Amino acid sequence: MDRYTGLMRPEVEQAAALLRENTPASVSAAIELLQRTVFAFSMKVCGHPEDAEDTMQEVLMRSAPHLVRLTDANALAVWLYTVTRNRCWRMRRRHAGAPDRTLSLDELMPGEGELAEIAARPSPEQAAATGEMTRLVHRAVLAIPPQYRLVLVLHDMEDLDPEQIARVLNLRPGTVRVRLHRARLAVRRAMAHLLAVGELPSGSTASSAQAGVQSATQVTPQASRLRKAAPERSRRSSRAQAAAGHPEATLADSSKAKKPIRPAACRQLFAQLSEFLDQRLPEPDCQRISRHLEGCPNCIHFLDDLRQAIERCRNLSAAQTGAEASSGCDSQVSAALRDLLTREYLRLMSDPAA
Repeated sequence: MDRYTGLMRPEVEQAAALLRENTPASVSAAIELLQRTVFAFSMKVCGHPEDAEDTMQEVLMRSAPHLVRLTDANALAVWLYTVTRNRCWRMRRRHAGAPDRTLSLDELMPGEGELAEIAARPSPEQAAATGEMTRLVHRAVLAIPPQYRLVLVLHDMEDLDPEQIARVLNLRPGTVRVRLHRARLAVRRAMAHLLAVGELPSGSTASSAQAGVQSATQVTPQASRLRKAAPERSRRSSRAQAAAGHPEATLADSSKAKKPIRPAACRQLFAQLSEFLDQRLPEPDCQRISRHLEGCPNCIHFLDDLRQAIERCRNLSAAQTGAEASSGCDSQVSAALRDLLTREYLRLMSDPAA
């Protein structure tokens, strides 16, 4: 059973309900909720406050005729994320010459050394303060390829189900699920890299995460302890520090490394972890995975690490994408736009033939 079917951000459902009330106050409140939703989604996808505010203004400026017709919350959500995604896709700033990457399960599957590090790693709560963890999660999300990032943000942060995401991105639901699983695996690895390196500059953006800007490379005491627990890490330390400001480089390096050799049962489980965590697998498959976990400590540690990474992404709320989230939606321009849209919406509702 899909635990997310029919769910979406409460702000979108609240906005749809407020629009149906059709009063100046309710319409203005609904548009403010939509402004914040578009801004927050844009920040999570592209990481640039300027682009996020431009996207919010452009999307909402043209929204009044559509809002009059979209009385259903589900239809409103699909329309809103579709037009916002299209605007973000045009606006996204990418490192020159960097093509979209396809992530394979083989390159994302952990080797023995990484599994040993996961088992020895302190919990994220012990490893970083709340503010640091927020910046780490946002940087890790921005580090994964855009086609995977969009699915991750829409599912784990905006609470759309795979069928809704398929409509937004014009994909098959099965493709959405595949990309979601690989996005989660990639963001888990990027998050682990940033935790180990201990480099969390403020104001990180998509360009800094992907272009490899200069950053500090001091290794934390936690990372030193992990090296002692897993000697293989010391042989990779120079490469990890070179990629300190570029988490995606770590993902790229891993694809060139020798593929880890894992038992067939572990490999099969690895491909189904997201479906297992989201309770989408048939009961016999769930029982088979549970039996395997009972006898495989490595898979248990990895599953817990992946679960923690997913929860961190889900907790990256609109207020946690950066201080810009509040200022971007509370500016004088946003207030003026909200007033204009409220009057235009009420005019169209009073005169449908206009």
